[in-house]
Amino acid sequence: MKRLVGGYECVVCALSDVGLRRAENQDAWFADQDQGLFLVADGMGGQNAGVVASKAAADILPKLLLERLAALERPLEKAVEDAIREAVADFSAGLGERAGRDPRLQGTGTTVVLALVRGRCAYVANLGDSRAYLMKGNGLRRLTEDHSVAALMLRLGKITVEEARTHPGRNTLTRHAGMEGKAQADVRMLHLKGACRMLLCTDGLTGMLADERIREVLSAERDGEAACRRLVDEANEAGGADNVTAMVVDLRHPG
Repeated sequence: MKRLVGGYECVVCALSDVGLRRAENQDAWFADQDQGLFLVADGMGGQNAGVVASKAAADILPKLLLERLAALERPLEKAVEDAIREAVADFSAGLGERAGRDPRLQGTGTTVVLALVRGRCAYVANLGDSRAYLMKGNGLRRLTEDHSVAALMLRLGKITVEEARTHPGRNTLTRHAGMEGKAQADVRMLHLKGACRMLLCTDGLTGMLADERIREVLSAERDGEAACRRLVDEANEAGGADNVTAMVVDLRHPG
């Protein structure tokens, strides 16, 4: 369904799939076109803990964030960025406390990647290895950096991009919601110019498909629902090693 967000016509589509090797889907997503808020989460933890964590991210974090935004006297860019950071940190602390009270949730946690569209600005935040991308024309740009051991080694020049894709540390997160200590989300703001497309996704997609293939699919499939379907299908055809979630947010000028 179409909504107007900051002068843009917004169409959002999302698809989540259990993949081929998992017994349950521990991914979750949230979308509110009226608020311009979009989120994808990938839970972790034994038994049902990962499902609990990702569902909590989709149910609780948007409320915490919208409450903080509503309380801002002047929604300046830095104030919005700070509100996002603190909402994510509060959610992470609450999730950690919940896990500490319930032995069944020991080791629970979740990645978070979110996009908030306000006016002609988009704010993107992440914890963990779920990602956000921006597509303009036929060009695709990654907006987030993974918080994993492999990604850290890549940034330090210890391994190559190709080595990072198969490195054993690619699934060991250095930051996530529910972690010990304060969770520091990366937050960035970008100015939107003209029509664009955003992709939020879990590592069940990016672990199976290279960025270039994701770009090709997003370029070929102009319909958001078809793009999500094809991305998920191709991730499963490539092995389907994990749950996979893809959310496509199209921002277009009305008319």
